[in-house]
Amino acid sequence: MKSKTTAALLAFFLGGVGVHKFYLGRPILGLFYLVFSWTFIPAFVAVIETILLLVMNEHDFNLRYNSKFISPAFAGNTNQNAQNIVVNVAAPAAASSGAVDVTQQIKALHDLKVAGALSEEEFSTQKTRLLASRLS
Repeated sequence: MKSKTTAALLAFFLGGVGVHKFYLGRPILGLFYLVFSWTFIPAFVAVIETILLLVMNEHDFNLRYNSKFISPAFAGNTNQNAQNIVVNVAAPAAASSGAVDVTQQIKALHDLKVAGALSEEEFSTQKTRLLASRLS
């Protein structure tokens, strides 16, 4: 995985010849920087890119430059039209062990949330549904 700090250092010290672009997986832009390095324009652009890299948060950097190393489930879903996942959890087998089953089901939902299969909203919805079905 690529490091934001390494990219910023490369952009600052060697950005005039496009080394940071090669590091970030943008070889065509790196070649442009190299070809036009004699004009010093890439050096000025690299200073600006250094600042942009330093102020960029880690999540955005990873989405932009490390997306092939990150599972889509962990990439964070910023799409407003995201698909809603419904988890059907089996009803308790016996009334005496109902509280234990609901607890286990909520733990299973939490594990799915931690694994990235459920968002926080989906987890809350499913947990509320489980608790409501237990009360009725």
